[in-house]
Amino acid sequence: MFSIAALVPSPPILVPELCGGVADAGEPDPRRVLRAAVLDTVRAFASVTDQWMVIGAGATDRTLGPETVGTFHGFGADVRVGFSAAAVAGTERADPELPLAALIAGWLRRQAAPSAVAEARIVAVHALPEHCGELGAKLRAELDGAVARHGVLVVADGAATLSTKAPGYLDERARSVQDGLDRALTTGDRAALRVLDPVLCAQLSLAGRPAYQVLAGLFRADPAVETRYRDAPFGVGYHVSLWRPAGDDAP
Repeated sequence: MFSIAALVPSPPILVPELCGGVADAGEPDPRRVLRAAVLDTVRAFASVTDQWMVIGAGATDRTLGPETVGTFHGFGADVRVGFSAAAVAGTERADPELPLAALIAGWLRRQAAPSAVAEARIVAVHALPEHCGELGAKLRAELDGAVARHGVLVVADGAATLSTKAPGYLDERARSVQDGLDRALTTGDRAALRVLDPVLCAQLSLAGRPAYQVLAGLFRADPAVETRYRDAPFGVGYHVSLWRPAGDDAP
């Protein structure tokens, strides 16, 4: 049965082994602030779920099962992660092309709920909004028919063009789009998420657009949202929240 979704971003800096340098004396490290918010939220999510369905964007549509294993080797450290304890402990070769969303989900599973089992639906970055919404609705029907407690972990980033230090540099259009996205994510406005423009989002390096639209399709009415983090410390929009069915959609 589906009862909750969690939304987290996918920056590799969540993984301590991938972080170099230290914060200035007397200044809070934004990496630690973000990491704490993400881990606290995923622990709350994991406390009411037994099995995870991960949603993220990637180069192509992919389905990943509990046997999935990957590594952050391409990001600077051979940190092995997987979708189940058995997979990580086994001899399965790490997938060198595992999408970042899946790597982050595997790392979070190990940190927050080592006994949890996950699988994933990776959505192509150029998927049409209609396809994303239909995938969300289909996934909801599947999870509602299951006996185990299922939660959906959405791993997605906002615009990566919010400052001159951002990965995509500064695009003057990005701030207004990110502000609208933040409002939609904070209020659970499914209609606003559904109309995100794939072309504009691609131009603004808003890579999480397909995953956000799957999240919108997962709910039959606007959800109750508990936002735990909302900021762009590195010129990329990050949002951390818990989403629960509400109103006519409540269990």
